[in-house]
Amino acid sequence: MKTFLIGPNDAGQRLDKFLTKAVPLLPQPLLYKYIRLKRIKCNRKRCEISTRLQEGDVLELYINDEFFAPPAGEAAFLHAPAQLDLLYEDENVLLVNKPAGLIVHEDDREVFDTLINRILHYLYEKKEYDPRRENSFVPALCNRIDRNTSGIVLAAKNAAALRELNQKIKDRQVQKRYLCVVHGRMPQPRQTLTAYLKKDADKNQVRVYDQPIAGGRTIRTAYQVLAEKDGLSLLKIDLLTGRTHQIRAHMAHLGHPLLGDSKYGKNREDRQMGYRFQALCAYQVTFSFAGEEGPLSYLTGKTFTIPQVDFVTELFPDEAGRL
Repeated sequence: MKTFLIGPNDAGQRLDKFLTKAVPLLPQPLLYKYIRLKRIKCNRKRCEISTRLQEGDVLELYINDEFFAPPAGEAAFLHAPAQLDLLYEDENVLLVNKPAGLIVHEDDREVFDTLINRILHYLYEKKEYDPRRENSFVPALCNRIDRNTSGIVLAAKNAAALRELNQKIKDRQVQKRYLCVVHGRMPQPRQTLTAYLKKDADKNQVRVYDQPIAGGRTIRTAYQVLAEKDGLSLLKIDLLTGRTHQIRAHMAHLGHPLLGDSKYGKNREDRQMGYRFQALCAYQVTFSFAGEEGPLSYLTGKTFTIPQVDFVTELFPDEAGRL
């Protein structure tokens, strides 16, 4: 028999959702069967799949030991650096300036040194996160940007903040703005553009079309030219839709690929100029929360901006102080 004491980061979850995370070795059909057979109890009483857990509840699981993972060895996140370029932090959230070249989550090329692992290591050293004290919750990212894009990534330290921030992003109450450098001169000083994007999952690439296409999704991209110099343009971008590679693919479709973009741009020429990463930065975020007040309501109306973007400082130094 194993006991779980429901803490604040577990509360509010359905019983089956909690158990799926807390006991990942337990097959789902058995999970449902054991609930029916009262081999899983809440506060010593029969419970249902849909039971909503409350802080302080005690779960008792009368199931075989084989379904409980042995004590874990050293956590993978401890292999990642604990240093972060923090833009903002409080008891609920982190805003981190991710450098170009760092992946946000592990992939088949990188397991340990990821942004989320750096955040977990940082919080572990601050004694704000310890996997041994959590049943099901892990601090998590609320948005992601490409490996070779720099800029602001939002992370939640607790379950309540994670739920609210994810919902506000879904409701488009968190505005993200980007800076990029593209080849050539844009046709207008500012413009809002509509096109249609279709993703090729096998190639992890997208194509953009001027007319609707089967399987395509509408994209809307607003740009403003901030400066022009030596055949390059510095743009501020507002994404009115958020699709995979939208800025990179849309600008390339217009004939103005991003400087340093190896997937959609002029890779050989850009590398000769010394640019290995696309000149794209998620440089600003604004919280415009509406509706009922939640645990993050104090962020409403606040804007956070990266004070210095490397490619702007290098290529357009006169603009660097005006962002």
